[in-house]
Amino acid sequence: MALLDSEVWGKKFFSDGWRAASAEQPVVEPATGEQLATAGLATAEDVGRAAARAAEAQRAWAATSPQRRAAVLRRAGELLTEHAAEVEDWLVREAGSVRAKAAFEVQLAVGECFECAGLPTHPQGEVLTSEDARWSLARRRPAGVVSVIAPFNFPLILGLRSVAPALALGNAVLLKPDPRTTVSGGVVIARVLEEAGLPAGVLHLLPGDGSVGRAVVEAPEVRVVSFTGSTPVGRAIGEQAGRLLKRAHLELGGNNALVVLEGADVRKAASAGAFGSYLHQGQICMTTGRHIVHESLLEEYTAALAAKAAALPVGDPAREEVALGPIIDRKQLERVHGIVTDSVAAGATLAAGGEIVGAGYRATVLTGLTTDMPAWREEIFGPVAPVIGFSTLEEAARIVNDCEYGLSVGILGDVGTAMKLADRIDSGKVHINEQTVNDEPNAPFGGVKASGTGSRFGGAAANVEAFTETQWVTVRPDIADYPF
Repeated sequence: MALLDSEVWGKKFFSDGWRAASAEQPVVEPATGEQLATAGLATAEDVGRAAARAAEAQRAWAATSPQRRAAVLRRAGELLTEHAAEVEDWLVREAGSVRAKAAFEVQLAVGECFECAGLPTHPQGEVLTSEDARWSLARRRPAGVVSVIAPFNFPLILGLRSVAPALALGNAVLLKPDPRTTVSGGVVIARVLEEAGLPAGVLHLLPGDGSVGRAVVEAPEVRVVSFTGSTPVGRAIGEQAGRLLKRAHLELGGNNALVVLEGADVRKAASAGAFGSYLHQGQICMTTGRHIVHESLLEEYTAALAAKAAALPVGDPAREEVALGPIIDRKQLERVHGIVTDSVAAGATLAAGGEIVGAGYRATVLTGLTTDMPAWREEIFGPVAPVIGFSTLEEAARIVNDCEYGLSVGILGDVGTAMKLADRIDSGKVHINEQTVNDEPNAPFGGVKASGTGSRFGGAAANVEAFTETQWVTVRPDIADYPF
């Protein structure tokens, strides 16, 4: 039987096994509008029951040997490898991914599982000095129940990168995927871990609307909330978690800059810029949203980027060889087009693209912008590359930092000059002679300013910090003498 056979999960949610749902939602292919399956939706009441069960199951899971927890994560990675083609198909059809992006995402997910398999045996504490005749230790303990709220754009990896480390470190998880990618961002994770031998009750898949999102934050058993998504929603979740004295790890939006320095190879720079802006239709938090080009290269770079944009085919990635697939839904497609047309109306020049093509949008290049135009100021989440010039390194740094976000920056050109610029900019990630879209399972991932609350993903240090609590433990050879 296929891993993702809808006979197993159709019209159900996952909570101590697959349960019949009281509400349903069609799983829709954005490229065609075709219904692929029917997913079950959870309710706020379902979340309450799942959270109580998760708290119960978590205690036994945390007491499971590190080797056993590691084995489950390793097996999950093996299963993703074995069923890669099946999972890729769902990413193509449900999330609108082109085939290469889907394959890349599955490989990231495999790497995440294998990387997290090392967490159970990773050192999780330190020996402290003490003025008294005792041993003093600080050890990391599982936080308990973790809620993971994941987005639609890279649904598998952006859910798994919180689910996998949380489980590896002995937590139970409530997973709420985006309703538009319930299968590739939820069912895949639940089925892989179910088949990998994760005990019942440790992971709960709870698709649903905003009431379910609020419930997975407010459930009293939940101690940590890991959210990836838009900055406005992240702010609301952060406020909600703060009121309840829960930790919220927020990976939010970005309007990322690619700086092309004087003397850079224009051909290679334009290729990097096109990849950064157009991969997965620009629907990535790390997408290159601002191209900041030295004035000596501005005209040549813009022409090269526009030529690349014009050559990228748009269409249905399940049925055609295309570079850009559909935008996730019509509302977002119209938003992207509205930002472009508003900017052109304000005086920007369209060098390429600017057209809706079926359910997709042509790769677009905008020039002649000012920094107050919507295409420059806003996170577009579409395949749009706004280009602006600079003359000095100080001006480049000012333009990069003049943004509410601070997630990822790429700098192309002379390494020494790039290093000087990197020291002047505010960003969670800086990539020299690479574009802005970069992610590896062992590398810290996070942003500053309106891009989130810092690196809470990637690598043992970030994961241990994110999904455990510190406990101070002392041990004496005998009961101490006290003055009472």
